[in-house]
Amino acid sequence: MMEKVYSPVEIEPRLYRRWEAAGYFAAGAGAGPEARGYCIVIPPPNVTGTLHLGHAFQHTIMDALTRAHRMRGDATLWQPGIDHAGIATQMVVERALNAEGAARTDLSREAFLQRVWAWKEQSGGTIGRQMRRLGVSVDWTRERFTMDAGLSHAVLEAFVRLHEEGLIYRGQRLVNWDPSLRTALSDLEVLSSEEDGHLWHLRYPLADGPAPDGTTHLVVATTRPETMLGDTAVAVHPGDERYRHLVGRRVQLPLTGRQIPIIADDYVDASFGTGCVKITPAHDFNDYAIGMRHGLPLINIFTPDARLNEQAPAHLVGLDRFEARTRIEAELGAAGLIERIEPHKLMIPRGDRSGVVIEPYLTDQWYVRIAPLAQPAIAAVQDARVRFVPEGWDKTYFQWMNNIQDWCISRQLWWGHRIPAWYDESGQVYVARSEAEALAQARARHGRDVPLRQDEDVLDTWFSSALWPFSTLGWPERTAELSRFYPTDVLVTGFDIIFFWVARMLMFGLKFTGEVPFRQIYITGLIRDEHGQKMSKSKGNILDPLDIVDGIELPALIAKRTAGLMQPHLAAAIEKATRKQFPNGIAAHGTDALRFTLASIATQSRDISFELGRVAGNRNFCNKLWNAARFVLGALQGRSGSEGAGEGEGEASQAGAAADSDPADGIPAGDAALSAADRWIRSRLGVALAAVDEAWREYRFDFAAGALYEFTWHEFCDWYLEIVKPVLNSDADPGARQAARATLATVLETLLRALHPLMPFITEEIWLRIAPWAGVRGDTIMLAPWPQAAQFPRDPGAEAELGWLMQAVLGIRQIRGEMDIAPSRRLPLLLQQPDAQDLALLGRHQGLLTHLAGLGSVRVLAGGEAAPPAAAALAGQLTLLVPMAGLIEPASELSRLEKRLHKLAQEIARARGKLANDEFVQHAPPEVVTQERERLAEFERARARLERQLEQVRKLGGSGA
Repeated sequence: MMEKVYSPVEIEPRLYRRWEAAGYFAAGAGAGPEARGYCIVIPPPNVTGTLHLGHAFQHTIMDALTRAHRMRGDATLWQPGIDHAGIATQMVVERALNAEGAARTDLSREAFLQRVWAWKEQSGGTIGRQMRRLGVSVDWTRERFTMDAGLSHAVLEAFVRLHEEGLIYRGQRLVNWDPSLRTALSDLEVLSSEEDGHLWHLRYPLADGPAPDGTTHLVVATTRPETMLGDTAVAVHPGDERYRHLVGRRVQLPLTGRQIPIIADDYVDASFGTGCVKITPAHDFNDYAIGMRHGLPLINIFTPDARLNEQAPAHLVGLDRFEARTRIEAELGAAGLIERIEPHKLMIPRGDRSGVVIEPYLTDQWYVRIAPLAQPAIAAVQDARVRFVPEGWDKTYFQWMNNIQDWCISRQLWWGHRIPAWYDESGQVYVARSEAEALAQARARHGRDVPLRQDEDVLDTWFSSALWPFSTLGWPERTAELSRFYPTDVLVTGFDIIFFWVARMLMFGLKFTGEVPFRQIYITGLIRDEHGQKMSKSKGNILDPLDIVDGIELPALIAKRTAGLMQPHLAAAIEKATRKQFPNGIAAHGTDALRFTLASIATQSRDISFELGRVAGNRNFCNKLWNAARFVLGALQGRSGSEGAGEGEGEASQAGAAADSDPADGIPAGDAALSAADRWIRSRLGVALAAVDEAWREYRFDFAAGALYEFTWHEFCDWYLEIVKPVLNSDADPGARQAARATLATVLETLLRALHPLMPFITEEIWLRIAPWAGVRGDTIMLAPWPQAAQFPRDPGAEAELGWLMQAVLGIRQIRGEMDIAPSRRLPLLLQQPDAQDLALLGRHQGLLTHLAGLGSVRVLAGGEAAPPAAAALAGQLTLLVPMAGLIEPASELSRLEKRLHKLAQEIARARGKLANDEFVQHAPPEVVTQERERLAEFERARARLERQLEQVRKLGGSGA
C-alpha cells in the first residue's frame, strides 16, 4: 500500500542509493551488445565549487536525455568528472596557509602540492554529493578528475604532439595579468564593469620647438597616466587635417627624458577627445597592435606585482602603480603639463578570483598557434557535422572563430599540469614526454650530459578541458569506450563558454581524433530571478538547488547568503531582503518538483526566468500524481474511492472482494469491452506521447513537460478518473469495470515511463507498484522501454463523443461558478432543440453528465415550449439551460453583483489611468507594464461575465419568480 502522504525527502535518497548500488547508471546498462552508443560528457564543475541553479538546470537536461535514451535501448554513458580549477584551487589552499600564518612560498613546490591534494581529498566530494541528491544518472564508476593520471597523460601527449608540429611555441606577447596572483588569465577569468574614474588630459611638448603654425604641444587623454612612462609614440588619424603636418615629428615624453614619434594610424578616432592618442604597446592591447604595425619598441614599466621597474625614473622605481599615479599627477601638474582632469566612467577589468584590477602585461608565455586548428572546426559547423541548438548560435561561433588569436596556455601557478619543457644553461628549450627524454635531447645537442631545469609554469585549465570528450574515454589509447562512445552525441552548455570551451573542444577533437567531439551543441539560457535579474551573491538572489529540494530554515538561509560578504552594509541588505522574501525559510519541494520546473522553463531563450512559486506548483503536481496513483492502485486491488478525482484513495467501497486477476499477468481487457471514455483516454495518451517525442527531437523540454502536465493533471486526473468512478463502484457491468481497471493500469504505467526522465524518483516509486498490474515486468523503470505513441492510436470517434460531454459539463460548471451556486446544490438542466446526435449522446452519457455536472434532473424542452429565465451554455450547437428560479434570490443576487461591478469599474479605471501615463509606460520595467495590461484585460473580461450574470438575474426578477 502506498503511503497516504507523498514524502520526497524520504523517497528520493532511498531510491538513489538503490539505483547506484544496482549499477543501473553504468555505461551500456540494460543495452544489448549491438545497441548504438549514446554519450554525454558533463561540463566538469570546478572542484572548489558547489552546484548552483544553473548547474541544476543543465544537469536536469542532460539526465533527462540520458534516461530517455537508456529507455530507448541505447547503450548510454553520461560521463561525470571534476575540473582541477587551477587558480581557484590554489587560492583556496593559499588562504588556508595564510590563516595559519604561512605563505605558499614558505613551502617547496612539492610540499604545497601535497597540501592541495590533501584538500582535494577532504573537500572534493561536495559536488558529487549534491549531484546524487539531484538524481543524476552518471556512471560514477568512470568519474574523472582533470589531474588524474590518465587525463594528465593525455594532456602531456597533446602538448608534445602540438609542439612537434610547430603548433605550440613560446613567445613574448601582451596578456591579461593579475598582479595579485602573478599569473596570466584568460578573457573568461576577467570581469569588466563600469566604475567611476578620471580622464587626464596631458600636454606632450614638441621636441624641436613650435611648429610653423605655432603649435607647441599635443594633448593626449588617458585613464591611466602612470602608463605614460611606457609610451613609445603619439598617434593621430592620417586624414586629420589638424595634425597631418606634424606626422613624423617628435614630442618630448614628460618625466622620462625620451623623445617619441608622432605617427598616423587608421585606428585613431579623430572625433574623440583631441584626436591624439598616446601609444603604450607594452600596456594596452590596442596599442600593442599599433606598435606591431609601426615597429615601435615595447617598454614594460611594471614588475609582476604591478610596481614600477627600472624603466621608470629612479625616484619612482618600486612604487605601486596607483601610488605612482598620484606622484606622476603631482609632478605633471607642477610642470604645467596637465591641461585638465575630468570625471569619467570607464570599464575596469578585474580578476574574477582576486578582484584586483587586471594589467595588460608583456611577458613570455606559451601559445597555441590557433589558425590551423580553427579552419577544420569552422568547416565542421558549416557542413553540419556539428549543429547548434537553438539555431543562431553558430553565428556567434563563426564571428569569434574567424577572428581568433593565438591562445596563451601558460599560467604562473604551481597547481595544474606542469608544462613539459626543460631548459639548459643557455636557455635552449626541450619539450619532451619526460625529463629523461629531455635529457636525451640535450645530450644529442651538446654531445654531453647537461643540467636541465623544468619550466615553472602550468597549463591553462581550459587546455585539459579541451581534451575532455575523448581524454575521459581513454585517449590517447584506443579503448573500447572511445570506439563505442566517441564522437559523443550532444554537449549541453551555456552560451558564455562557446569561445573558451566549445570551440577548443572542436579544434582539439578534430586534431587528435579526426572526428568532431559531439554532433550537437545544446546551448542553454542564463537562469535569472523572477524580476529578470542575473543571480549573484552580492544581490542576495542566488538560490541553492538543494535548499529548494530539502528546504532550509530562515536563520540558516541568512547565514548562507551572507557568508563571506566583507561589507557589513551589503550583508545587512541581503539579510533584510531574505527575511522579506522568505519569512519562514524555504520549504522542502523535492528533486522531482525542481527538475520538472527547470524542464518546463527550458524555452531556448537567452534569458530564463526562475520563480520559486513554480516549484511549489510542481510540488502540487507531484502530489496530484501520487494521489492519482493511490486511487488507481486501490481500484486495481478491488477498492475504489469517492473523493475528487486524483485527490485520494478514499474509504474502500467494495467493487469486488478481491482483484479480478493476478497482477503479475496484468488485467486483460478486450477492445470490445472498452468504453468511449477508455478509448478516449488511450487516444489522448497517444497524442501526448507523440507531442513528447516531437519535443525531445527538437530539444524542447518545455514542450515535453507541458504536454505531460496537461495530460496528467487535466485529462487523466480531472476527467478520466472522475468518469470511471461510477463504473468502478458498480457491479452492474463487470466487463466495463474490468476494461476501466485495465485502462487505468495501462495508461498510468505508460504515463510514468514518459514522465520518468524529468521526474525520476516519484515515477520509480509508483511504477514498481503499478507495473505488474499492467503486465510489465522489471526491477526499475529506468530500464523499462520508452513508451510508443503508435501503441495508442488516435480515436476520433471517442474524442468527439467525450468532447461533447466535457463541453456540456464545463458549460454547466461555468454557470454554477458565475452564479455562485454551491457545488453541492443539484441543478435542473433543460436541453433546447437537440438534434438526433445530441439525443443519442445524451442517451449514452446522461448518467455521466449527471454525475460530473452535479445535476438533479435533465429534460428536453418540447417543441414550441418557451424557456424559463435561465443561464445558458453551449455544447457544440446544443443550448444548455439552467433555470434560475429557486436557485438564487434575485434581489440579494442583484445587490451582490452590482457591488462587484462597482469594484471592478474602480480597478479598470485605475489600470487605464496607469497605462495612459506616459511616464509609467516609458520608464517602468517592460514586464511591469505587460503585467498591468494583462490585469486590465482580465478585469474587462470579468466585467463582461458579471454583466451577463446581471442580465440573467434581472430577467429572473422580472418574471415574478
